[in-house]
Amino acid sequence: MNELFNRVIPCLLLQDGGLVKTTKFGRPRYVGDPINAIRIFNEKYVDELVFLDITASRTGAEPDYDLIARIAGECFMPLCYGGGIRTLEQARRIVASGVEKIAVNSMAIDRPQFLSELSQELGASSVIAAIDVKKDIFGRERVYHPGLRRLTKLDPVHHAKASVAAGAGEIFLNNVDRDGQRSGFDTALIAKVSAAVNVPVIACGGASSLSDMRAAVEAGASAVAAGSMFVFYGPHRAVLINYPDYTSIRQLFER
Repeated sequence: MNELFNRVIPCLLLQDGGLVKTTKFGRPRYVGDPINAIRIFNEKYVDELVFLDITASRTGAEPDYDLIARIAGECFMPLCYGGGIRTLEQARRIVASGVEKIAVNSMAIDRPQFLSELSQELGASSVIAAIDVKKDIFGRERVYHPGLRRLTKLDPVHHAKASVAAGAGEIFLNNVDRDGQRSGFDTALIAKVSAAVNVPVIACGGASSLSDMRAAVEAGASAVAAGSMFVFYGPHRAVLINYPDYTSIRQLFER
């Protein structure tokens, strides 16, 4: 509905078929049924939805095709899915169910050529390189491997550039240290990655307010994503699916 403005995207995590919210990629808390959440977001004219299956990412399991098809069938907005995608056939099956974009994380680290194969098959605009960033013990930003649950030696800016060169049409940039903290985006990281690539960057990790989102966009992000902000409400973090109204988003990004 607000295609003239920067996208504001709920990022929803799937674990064993349910919705969860993590803190620094750990301690997943159940927050509800994905289908119910989608129906609420439909009514709120959400720009886009990102679903990431953390079970498939961490265990090497196949994507839950039946659940993905149910999710896609309910969505009135563009949908991105990531988690457990390791082959072209898996990607084809997911796109055939109605998913518009495929997010690749571990495979972009393990076999960057997979991004090229996906891009040739689906088109670059349908391929998102998801990059998780965490600081090492020396305070250096490094790419975090979600499948292996450990840091790599990859620099996130270099990895973003390599991912785009391989065929990614968008970067989903997530900060592990800020996940679930609601402490604001890492605008310095967003600025570095956005300046290094010529594709849209979706910033994720740390959003607590619309002003945080404005700061991320001013740092260079084309879109902003959040989890906690859209599934919790109030100081006691009560579960409540929510989303800003159109007028608030329009005012937020007006120049």
